[in-house]
Amino acid sequence: MHSDHARPAFPHGFRWSIATSAFQIEGSRDADGRGRTIWDDFIDVPGAVKDGSTADPSCDSYRRPEPDVALAAGLGVDNYRFSIQWARVQPDGSGRANRAGLDHYSRFVDVLLEAGVAPFPTLYHWEMPSAVEADGGWLNRDTAERFADYTALVAERLGDRVPQWYTLNEPAMTTLQGYATGALAPGKQLLFGALPTVHHQLLAHARAAEVLKDNGARRVGLVNNHTWVLPLHDTFEDRMVAAMYDTIHNRIFSEPLLEGAYPDLEALGLPPMPEQPGDLDLIRRSIDFYGINFYNPTTVTAAHGESPIPFEIVPTPGVSVTGFGPEWPIMPEALRDLLVDLHVRHPHLPPVIIGENGASFPEPERAGRVEDTDRIGYLSGHIAAVAEAIDAGVPVEEYTVWSLLDNWEWADGYTQRFGLVHVDFATGERTPKASYDWYRGFIADARAGASAHAEVAR
Repeated sequence: MHSDHARPAFPHGFRWSIATSAFQIEGSRDADGRGRTIWDDFIDVPGAVKDGSTADPSCDSYRRPEPDVALAAGLGVDNYRFSIQWARVQPDGSGRANRAGLDHYSRFVDVLLEAGVAPFPTLYHWEMPSAVEADGGWLNRDTAERFADYTALVAERLGDRVPQWYTLNEPAMTTLQGYATGALAPGKQLLFGALPTVHHQLLAHARAAEVLKDNGARRVGLVNNHTWVLPLHDTFEDRMVAAMYDTIHNRIFSEPLLEGAYPDLEALGLPPMPEQPGDLDLIRRSIDFYGINFYNPTTVTAAHGESPIPFEIVPTPGVSVTGFGPEWPIMPEALRDLLVDLHVRHPHLPPVIIGENGASFPEPERAGRVEDTDRIGYLSGHIAAVAEAIDAGVPVEEYTVWSLLDNWEWADGYTQRFGLVHVDFATGERTPKASYDWYRGFIADARAGASAHAEVAR
């Protein structure tokens, strides 16, 4: 891992950001006419959430956004990436807007701007209204149009103050964990039958991008979760399944956006996408930047026996792990390699934003000061990997830490803590960790170094 003492250089104008998501921090699940979502349904399934928690009150950020904004401003970040819950805006996923929901996000944007932090909203961070899922969710092409309608309601209200937008967060995880394996909401177990959700999400993104641009947006993109795929053994079988996993986790999402075509799915024995004429042209023209969430590499090996899928995800040998254990290995150079490889595949790659990067480690529920040196090591290593990718010519222009706050971590409930700020979920008290001070100092030093370099260059 890279040393914290080796301060990598970043170009003048490089942006530093912090992220949260609405369902994970807001609480207030029944407030102000909010509708029901697939995550409310998931929570109600016995045993679905590891600790039986309900995401309420979580950080109570719906009722008290000001402390969060103050913490973001205290870091000196350029942007705060947050998300908007579709079911707060359209409780049933269609029809007129719920004014109280839009009022909340409008106030939040104003609080950010008053604090000198640019708002960078995400329109969909997995919070699908239950009524939309009941009509087929992302398996239904019509959901793309419903998403565009929702986007219009948000853009009409916030577009005068928000020039930059993410549409979807991690469509790969929605497809692979939400619809293929059932690990996340909506909890479907369709295996390869989940693949139509890829196309419908990309189409929804592209339609939303059109709506946002019509409402004055300057920059629109989506953020994919990408992983660097490694074969466990240097054998033909493992290399083949690594290529297959790379296709369904990474390339099936990146290539339509960057090249206007899907990879050859039929060569892998997979069904073609349910595309219609004009879809791919719309998708290819839809991004001003390419967002990448990165947490860890993925090691795969050929499955044996009666497995319904040809690969098995296994621990990555020879590396340390986060609080999730072997399923979240720590390998900063994997981020560099992924970025460089993406640029080689796509020489005309648009600007790249790292939309999330961070790690969970075991920490106490009640805390004074948390000396989270493991997190600092993780972040410094991955930031150095981004600098190496930039040096290799990859057009990365922004880096975002996940997350500002400890929060409700989906199916893991409150058992995993990702925050730069400790949250006592019993009291709501927020206490910055050592990593908060480290990131604040790193941003200040990086900006000073970039400014000094720009002066010398003049």
